[in-house]
Amino acid sequence: MKDFKRTLITAALPYANGPIHIGHLAGCYIPADIYARYLRAQKKDVKFVGGSDEHGVPITIRAMKEGVTPQDIVDKYHAQIKESMAQMGISFDIYARTSDKIHHETAAAFFKELYDKGLFEERETEQFYDEKTNTFLADRYITGTCPVCGNPNAYGDQCEKCGSSLSPEQLINPRSTLSDAVPIKKTTKHWYFPLQNYEPWLKQWILEDHKEWKANVYGQCKSWLDNGLQPRAMTRDSNWGIKVPLPDAEGKVLYVWFDAPIGYISATKELTENWADYWCKEDTRLIHFIGKDNIVFHCIIFPSMLKAHGNFVLPDNVPANEFLNIEGQKVSTSRNWAVWVHEYVKDFPGCEDALRYVLCSNAPETKDNDFTWKDFQDRNNNELVSIFGNFVNRTFVLMHKLCGGKVPPLHAATLDDTDKAIISDIQQSVARVQTALDNFRFRDALFEVIDLARKGNKYMQEKEPWIVAKHLTADNPERERNQQKIDNCLHLCLQLTANLAILINPFLPTAAGKMLYMMKVVERMLDWENAGKINLLSVGYTLRAPELLFRKIEDAEIAAQLEKLKAGSEQQPEPVASIKPEATDGKRQTAVPIATGIKPEIVFDDFSKIDLRTGTILSAEKVAKADKLLKLEIDLGFEKRVIVSGIAQHFSPEALPGKKVVVVANLAPRKMRGIESNGMILMAEDAAGKLVFVAAGDEAPDGAAIS
Repeated sequence: MKDFKRTLITAALPYANGPIHIGHLAGCYIPADIYARYLRAQKKDVKFVGGSDEHGVPITIRAMKEGVTPQDIVDKYHAQIKESMAQMGISFDIYARTSDKIHHETAAAFFKELYDKGLFEERETEQFYDEKTNTFLADRYITGTCPVCGNPNAYGDQCEKCGSSLSPEQLINPRSTLSDAVPIKKTTKHWYFPLQNYEPWLKQWILEDHKEWKANVYGQCKSWLDNGLQPRAMTRDSNWGIKVPLPDAEGKVLYVWFDAPIGYISATKELTENWADYWCKEDTRLIHFIGKDNIVFHCIIFPSMLKAHGNFVLPDNVPANEFLNIEGQKVSTSRNWAVWVHEYVKDFPGCEDALRYVLCSNAPETKDNDFTWKDFQDRNNNELVSIFGNFVNRTFVLMHKLCGGKVPPLHAATLDDTDKAIISDIQQSVARVQTALDNFRFRDALFEVIDLARKGNKYMQEKEPWIVAKHLTADNPERERNQQKIDNCLHLCLQLTANLAILINPFLPTAAGKMLYMMKVVERMLDWENAGKINLLSVGYTLRAPELLFRKIEDAEIAAQLEKLKAGSEQQPEPVASIKPEATDGKRQTAVPIATGIKPEIVFDDFSKIDLRTGTILSAEKVAKADKLLKLEIDLGFEKRVIVSGIAQHFSPEALPGKKVVVVANLAPRKMRGIESNGMILMAEDAAGKLVFVAAGDEAPDGAAIS
């Protein structure tokens, strides 16, 4: 890898139109914070910038709903989001705002630079317009009846009842949300960025030069490039946003996805007068942490803008995460199906590290994952409390009880194989954690830290210093040797504890701080160069009494959260009859129930959300006490998956290894008979009703995307 002098880390700018939820944290903010803390521990030159995205349609819609101004909305939610980030330990060097003057000036200057170079295409198009309010309408300002499910309040871009992606032209009886008037089409002028001109460069830069990017990022970029890029409008008709800096652009603002990523630049400008070092020098490493819905903007559109401008560095990596579902359902802010961060910190005071731990250990790094309150409780109680916290607490309790509260000496001559093994475990764990962090595998890194604590518990259990202490009687000829055994055990456990503090600090900073306090050492001990050393705590040094690092989460607390989630969300939509799609002559038809046959029509965006991959069955076995289920191990090329499939009555397990299959790879995990199933295999029925595999053919390699 290229030797970079400095690193600039960005995390996606959340819309300041509402509070943040745990999906935001899992998607980019916790991973970005872990990486920033890790680089700081290595004494690297690093800046971590973020901020609120305060322009765009969601802001104005929220203002309209609440009967206030857009500025009122962004002032309210920027403050709330910033506080939530701080409460969760997200250690931004700056958390800025795109409504600030410095950002307006930076974004406008960026646009003007591209305009002066003659890079924009001016186009006139017809858009929906509200004659009563004299306003061009964004898709979200138009509502009507959904052509798929009949919902009378569908938006012009999506029906939030059935989830269908829509366009205003598809709505039945469309109307303006501003005045309830029927919108008309009116000509308007906008400036388009010719994205297609950068396609050859993007193919080389991404597909050839950045093959190390995560498979989900690389694959989505390849799909966009394979389908061909089109010009994209970089302006909008609105009075809220950054005014287009041209004399003939009255009522025009910059497209929010043009101005938002420039917010990273303006935030860095606000942070330091040396901002150009982080944006304009080739020895800077730029890393964007985002969710998968922002991949196209950060990997294709923004880099093309930077390339067109010509004076900025390009992102070296974009480690995007997938989505986090909640209790088996997609997060829905409109239905209040979410776990809000500001509510969590009130309901679980002092448990911020617990949430950070669970969201990292269950992070959707390669596929959508599911957050459940039961899993939250289990991981906290069985891993944080019973493994990590238990080891640290036992070490301090025994040190005070058997060693007078001081770090005992290490007797090198009497170290046995078990002692030497735990020293090796410490050093090997550090190497594995560092490799995982360097490659953005935060889940794997955290597992290694917890596993080291697990090994510490095992080591202590094997040594049993509390039993050895019973043989320290004055008349025992082995008294001195037994004391050395106790000293060696607790000395190494304390050094392991110090190493755990270093390793856990990027993940759980509050716990690391408590451990520093108990060990009476300064923050400098957390420097990464100290990881792996076994002389971090000086012999004879007095340590403080133990404090519990984590607390157990009780059943009643989990029950309350489940009830809160259920009560706060809207009732699930009642099943509705399917309706026929549009008539072939283009005229809309009245909704007519269909008893059987093809499901309701979908649009391409619905289908494009499904990630179909080829795979090979490696093994198959019956699931105990389940006549219909088989547990399959599938090779997807880039990883192996366990999938539980209800095909046991159609196939014998021994006949399946080697079979080519097609897998829905981004289906949310689901537990079946205690086994987590990570995907679904496509099957079809033959004329006799027997299931047969849908396969892509032997020539398709495992993991190949099907489109």
